[in-house]
Amino acid sequence: MLSLLYQEGPSTKGIFRRSGSAKTFKELKEKLDSGTEVDLARESIFVTASLFKDFLRNIPGSILSSQLCDKWVSVLDQGNNEEKIKSIQRLIEHLPRANVVLLRYIFGVLRGIEMRSEENQMNAFNLAVCIAPSLLWPPVSSTPDIESEFIKKISSLVQFLIENCCRIFGDEITSLFGEI
Repeated sequence: MLSLLYQEGPSTKGIFRRSGSAKTFKELKEKLDSGTEVDLARESIFVTASLFKDFLRNIPGSILSSQLCDKWVSVLDQGNNEEKIKSIQRLIEHLPRANVVLLRYIFGVLRGIEMRSEENQMNAFNLAVCIAPSLLWPPVSSTPDIESEFIKKISSLVQFLIENCCRIFGDEITSLFGEI
């Protein structure tokens, strides 16, 4: 999924914003969940993006770890960008290795899409609004007002992560997929 999003996302207007066919999404999700081989390259990139967000939402405790939720939310309240980046890097060290590897690829894809935002209309802010709710959620449910404020904070954090991903994860993040 990430490879397809890396290839097609930068040239796809509204990637992650537009959803694909609900029927196709459901059928493919069922096939993937049952272990059936699926050729996503033959499907709409919007269905693939929807499947990927669904995959992220189904990671137990979220990819950024709901246990660290308060720390993630407070990162942007810290001093200058350098301090924020160091805080993020410290938080990343507390995540399971599999989560860190996946995050590197996710932000490599998001950065590639963001770099062609004039073509696809998906700048860091727009990408963050679409993907942030799939990356982190609070460990307990809350009121709609609190949840709305939380999503705004997480979206700002994800925007910061996209804009600074090379400094956070390393410059090689933009070439993780090699020459496809």
